[in-house]
Amino acid sequence: MLFRKIPTLLLAAFALLAMASCKKSNTQGRYIPADASLIVHVNGASLNQKLPWDNVKQNELFKLMYADTSLSSIAKSALDNPENTGVDTKNDLLFFMVNDSAGSYVAFEGTIKDAAKFKAYNTASVKNATASQKDGVDYLSNNEVTVSWKENRFIIVADAPERKISYPKNPWMDSAFKQLNIDTTQKLVSSVARNGVQTASLLHSLTEDNSLGKNERFGKLVSDKADMHFYVNIEGMSKMNAGMPGMPGMNMINFSKLTEGAVATGSANFADGKIDVDMMFYAGKEMTNLWKKYGGTKINDDLLKRLPAKNIAIFMAMNFQPEGLKEFAKITGLEGLVSLGAPMFGFTLDDFIKANKGDLIFSVSNLTSDSSGKSIANIFFATSVKDKPSFDKLVAAGKKFGSEVSGKINSPLFFNYNEQYFSIGNNQASVDQFATKPTGNTVDLYKKIVEGPIAGYVNLQYIINSAQGSSSKDSLSQAAINASAKMWDNIMISGGNFKNDGLSQHVEINLLDKSTNSLKQLNTYMGIMGSLASQKKEQQKAGDITELRLTGTTSPGNDSTALVE
Repeated sequence: MLFRKIPTLLLAAFALLAMASCKKSNTQGRYIPADASLIVHVNGASLNQKLPWDNVKQNELFKLMYADTSLSSIAKSALDNPENTGVDTKNDLLFFMVNDSAGSYVAFEGTIKDAAKFKAYNTASVKNATASQKDGVDYLSNNEVTVSWKENRFIIVADAPERKISYPKNPWMDSAFKQLNIDTTQKLVSSVARNGVQTASLLHSLTEDNSLGKNERFGKLVSDKADMHFYVNIEGMSKMNAGMPGMPGMNMINFSKLTEGAVATGSANFADGKIDVDMMFYAGKEMTNLWKKYGGTKINDDLLKRLPAKNIAIFMAMNFQPEGLKEFAKITGLEGLVSLGAPMFGFTLDDFIKANKGDLIFSVSNLTSDSSGKSIANIFFATSVKDKPSFDKLVAAGKKFGSEVSGKINSPLFFNYNEQYFSIGNNQASVDQFATKPTGNTVDLYKKIVEGPIAGYVNLQYIINSAQGSSSKDSLSQAAINASAKMWDNIMISGGNFKNDGLSQHVEINLLDKSTNSLKQLNTYMGIMGSLASQKKEQQKAGDITELRLTGTTSPGNDSTALVE
């Protein structure tokens, strides 16, 4: 009899597991609306461990703020120790933005450590506030901000009214849009006066089903225990701007297909000498299927070996399947616009797809200055050729366009191509060399970033050093350059693979000092830059740029004067 019951018992066990998994939720998103457009989550325990408040108090900007005689005693107490506000700074802190019928608002949410301190601090800080209580929630509210708290949870709400957006006028584009019956009229969006208490009350009474508490992607994001997380509801952001004036011509594109279900998430960790950011990009069903079917594989190594420049400032590379462009045009409704433009350009979308193999590379290199001090650089772009006769049509169209704009651009453009590659840039020797043969200049860093279909590199150290020593820089600006040169190394971008129902991307921001935690270094750097900005502002008011003045030291092991010497 027992053996006969085993299948039933197994089914019951699976059912219980399924129910348990369905009920799985996260505490961080419990009081954040499901349609919030932007969320930043801060792991207070981790950040406090990596950057103790005593280190923050040593940076130059903090010292300037603390020395301000107009600073109130209550504000000074918060600077002395953030826990004087009553907030548990070693717990999770959340910032988010929401769009609703009254416009938009931002909110700050966290845990209360000392209720008496929290009430006293906010009573003194929120000027001309009206105190009230409803359903166990306390409120302090004025025209700008509403502070609310219930038991050990607080939510602070501030209105974020919308503003008019305008775009630069372009006679040629305006004429084209007029022929296509596209309305380019700018419209103002009216905003209803916000009731802060009502907004905060809705957040406190939010049901779990209407919050991000059951959002699988948000829950997965905050479960990795990173130092910081961000969550961008791209679909929600697009709805925020639905009533705003659109970019002329964009109403021809079915943006709902691009934004439907679109979410970007990221986890940031502050390690010794670097900041690691892991990102995921999610889309709706149609765009997800497009990514799955036509996503790229790996950067073409041969393109890297043909890069002509040694002094790379910026480098980007991509691998994709051109066939996906046709389906993308169908999904977004771009087919009609592409068809209208085909006679003008002399080639069709099919020609473009047939011509390209799906490899792109872009670089900026050899940063120098001319006799007048103007910055110049080698700019280069290349792509792989799949079918040369089809690519001939693209080249012919490019020549035609080039002749039409001849004399309207300051820098000449050169191109070269063969059966394998097409290259174009403002330096003929570089363009010709790329088309002729590999240089063999494969840099070790490329090996770290080219395993996926999207790669990038920004040589911050080279870019900053190229700006060193300019006679046009005043002492404060030069000090800022010196501090930056001793801070930043490079940025590496890798990934672009489709996994776990989204596109993954990794960004590594490397600092020059590899032995000190990046958060401590950022604290030092931001203190110096803030101090310099404050000095420059004061000197501009006085109409005189004089020598910089930095006082004291920064975080342990770092001398602020050495950074800007």
